[in-house]
Amino acid sequence: MKKIGMAVVVHNGKILIAQRKKTMKQGGLWEFPGGKIEPGETPVQCIQREFMEELGMTVHVGKYLNEMNYTYQGLDDFHFDTYWGTCDNPTPAKLDAHEQIAWVSQSELDNYEFCPADKPLVKELKTMTLPD
Repeated sequence: MKKIGMAVVVHNGKILIAQRKKTMKQGGLWEFPGGKIEPGETPVQCIQREFMEELGMTVHVGKYLNEMNYTYQGLDDFHFDTYWGTCDNPTPAKLDAHEQIAWVSQSELDNYEFCPADKPLVKELKTMTLPD
């Protein structure tokens, strides 16, 4: 099972989502940024590293949000550890693994086609109170 660290980053009441590059698996779909946890790395360290590598952003990882397992047909099983996060600067310095980002309200989440593994989190987020 592959372990993933993921963050729901909130800035000024909006949630950060990112569109996967078209050349990647599930290209063109939207996701909450994060990535595979490397050996010896905590989920929080993974999230901080992935945000810096892929977006050039410093993320402040906050409270634990949830965990979820997901199996993509014909692929590995994935375990997601998801945390709340914030950032000082909402503009990424680069887009290495993504076509674009968007800052969206909870009600706008339905306007985007998310990766299948992210859809349960999207549903949950629409009913939650976002942290300040």
